[in-house]
Amino acid sequence: MAGTGSSSRRREILDVLRAASGPLGVAETAERLGVHPNTVRFHLEALVEEGAVEPRVRRPSGPGRPRTVYVPRPGMDRGGIRNYRLLARMLLDRLAATGSEARSVAMEAGRAWGRSMTEAPPSQREPAAGESAARLVGLLDDLGFAPEPEGADKPGAVPSRIALRHCPFLELAEEHGQLVCPLHLALMQGALTEMRAPLTVTELEPFAEPEVCVAHLAPARQ
Repeated sequence: MAGTGSSSRRREILDVLRAASGPLGVAETAERLGVHPNTVRFHLEALVEEGAVEPRVRRPSGPGRPRTVYVPRPGMDRGGIRNYRLLARMLLDRLAATGSEARSVAMEAGRAWGRSMTEAPPSQREPAAGESAARLVGLLDDLGFAPEPEGADKPGAVPSRIALRHCPFLELAEEHGQLVCPLHLALMQGALTEMRAPLTVTELEPFAEPEVCVAHLAPARQ
């Protein structure tokens, strides 16, 4: 939602729709809230886009034009606060408590996700190392790592490392780096495996510098 004011108004509109005995139009909703119909129309359109409200066409029993009315979609309210970081912390705490198996489980999950987020090349074609590195950089960029390939001595050359200047899981990595960082490493390895790339990530240096982590690339063993 656009902001605190918008969120509050849309919640009021949802409350009115839920309390009604049947679908309401814009004018009826505005009257119950004591606001201008254009204000209600704007927020109803946003609620429809968010999937919280469903529009319906009501045809008159006699002469007249059809009009649009609105009903709340069934199910839990999809507005409000999300706390996925807390969920991730709970799961990481539980995984860390399993002991020596935790790291290997995290890496197994990372490889699986890396493969699932990558498309294999067609017809068993093995891509060139430069192409694979570029695809890996693109994946990391999509995930929010702000990657920068380094170590290529000329355009088109294969980088020897990728600097990661942002961590989308920074607080979790600071608290559970022994699990989160290996998961990142395995995710990159899994993605390159799925690409049938002739290179892999051999090491991930967490916080190699205060503001950057570094993934090291090398030819994959055949």
